[in-house]
Amino acid sequence: MRFPPGSVGETLTAMQGVWHDHIQLYHLNGDTLSEDAWSGTPGPAPFDNLVYIEFDGENYRQTNVTFRGRPLHVRSFRGVLQDGVLRFGHLGPNDPVHIGTAAGPGRLVFSPQQVTDAWGQYVEPDFIQLTGAGQRTRTTVLYRHGVAVRTLHASGYMLSPDPTRRLGCDPRPGDGPVHEDPKPTTSFQR
Repeated sequence: MRFPPGSVGETLTAMQGVWHDHIQLYHLNGDTLSEDAWSGTPGPAPFDNLVYIEFDGENYRQTNVTFRGRPLHVRSFRGVLQDGVLRFGHLGPNDPVHIGTAAGPGRLVFSPQQVTDAWGQYVEPDFIQLTGAGQRTRTTVLYRHGVAVRTLHASGYMLSPDPTRRLGCDPRPGDGPVHEDPKPTTSFQR
């Protein structure tokens, strides 16, 4: 399927595959943060994820698997491309509805669609940019209880264009499916 240049669909198509993201966390002043107590999955930093991204032109699936720097953690997401915008499945109680929008060629923003009371608890928009062949970055600002508390930067490179099979470095036991059923987050609740 072909999408217009700079569209969400074009960027999601280019992102399909398995990525290795090296994730670093920072205090708001830029000092390195070695422990993250505020995220939905707290733990030490830096750390590394495998990111499986599957997109068939309409349906989007993503699974993050922590494999270095933190204990194993798996988080899966789903979405559907509708009217050129990626609409994520329900993330959990009080989810303000998350969307993926275009910010020009090779750039996406994953963020809540609307400002709700949940923003007073948790919000963390993702700014994703394809920076070259098989390379990307992801930058976020995390807000907790209505206040910015830290930033995150991930540098990623593609390990495989095939997101349908687990890689050998995937720490999950066995040879099961790549994606798991999405589990609801409680991050948006008071």
